[in-house]
Amino acid sequence: MIIDVVRVSEKAKHQLLTLKRRTGILQWNVLCRWALLASLAERTIPPHEEIVTDSNVEMSWKTFAGTLDDAITAVVRQRAHEDKVAEDQLPQFFKIHLHRGIAYLLNGAQDLRGLIAMASGSEKS
Repeated sequence: MIIDVVRVSEKAKHQLLTLKRRTGILQWNVLCRWALLASLAERTIPPHEEIVTDSNVEMSWKTFAGTLDDAITAVVRQRAHEDKVAEDQLPQFFKIHLHRGIAYLLNGAQDLRGLIAMASGSEKS
């Protein structure tokens, strides 16, 4: 487990609401998982920023990760290792990747097909 409770900013909440409308995916945790993995797949390191997690969107790590807990933890830790991020910085590392990923999905997917295309590496919608 990287973090006990996953929270997003008010801006990210509105971006997720737009993604829910566009894709029909209604669960926050599913969209957030896709967002995290989309950001981790990008080889650049997200810029450090202080993200205020001020929205009412929050979920436990168990809800966020579900049955993929070990896999998501391993992927985040591996990427942190590659980027030379210290263990005590993992929660912040997770948070900036999650928020960057939400923005990626918002900008790259106009519908569910676009989201699937992004995940498969095809053209964006």
